[in-house]
Amino acid sequence: MDQYQQQIVLELQFWKLEVMKKPSLVDNIATKVQEKINSYIPQKAHNAVTAVIKQMVKAVLFGSEITSSKLPPQEMSLLHREALVKAKIDSYCKTGAAEGGITGAGGFLMSMADFPVLIAIKIKLLYEIAAIYGYNAGDFRERLYVLHIFQLAFSSKKGSQQVLAQMENWDQKLFLLPENGDQFDWQTFQQEYRDYIDLAKLAQLLPVVGAAVGAVANYQLIKKLGKTAMMSYRMRELQKRE
Repeated sequence: MDQYQQQIVLELQFWKLEVMKKPSLVDNIATKVQEKINSYIPQKAHNAVTAVIKQMVKAVLFGSEITSSKLPPQEMSLLHREALVKAKIDSYCKTGAAEGGITGAGGFLMSMADFPVLIAIKIKLLYEIAAIYGYNAGDFRERLYVLHIFQLAFSSKKGSQQVLAQMENWDQKLFLLPENGDQFDWQTFQQEYRDYIDLAKLAQLLPVVGAAVGAVANYQLIKKLGKTAMMSYRMRELQKRE
């Protein structure tokens, strides 16, 4: 194991400990704040968000136009791959922040339009990260892993801990996974995603603060997703090298 791999082993261990920690007082307060913000959002907005998430899940599972990222050479080192991943995350964070600030300043309707755009940005980022690590998202089982990364990044503490357990030793479970969407319970997934993901992002729909919230929320959410994706693929890469 080279020096870089030793470094990321430690980073992965610390990250797992953070995920598995019990919710802190700050976490509980943040959850209550999110629930309060959620109560201020009109029901039609909630309905629209639910519909967007449902279509997103279908696109991830069954779409083909977003899975065309080119795989890098197999001999590329992990250090080089992760340098490309970090650059990609930074680029997407800046794009998301600019887009969120513009739509947040445009009021309710433009902010609603931003929600599916942000989801599309996240999906594209995850597929590009998967490709850099050498995984072909054309395989349905790799798309399931992408969905698990979504859940891990944005679920509640308890939910993220359950997802992390499911993702451990993923490659050893491949033969148990469904090979197509007919066997996947996407309805349950979209309900959990709807309950937990991007509640803070909904604050962009509020008047006055929408622009600032839109830019910061987009940047932070994409950054968090990117880090979660890196750690998720590190788990698989390091397991291969054991």
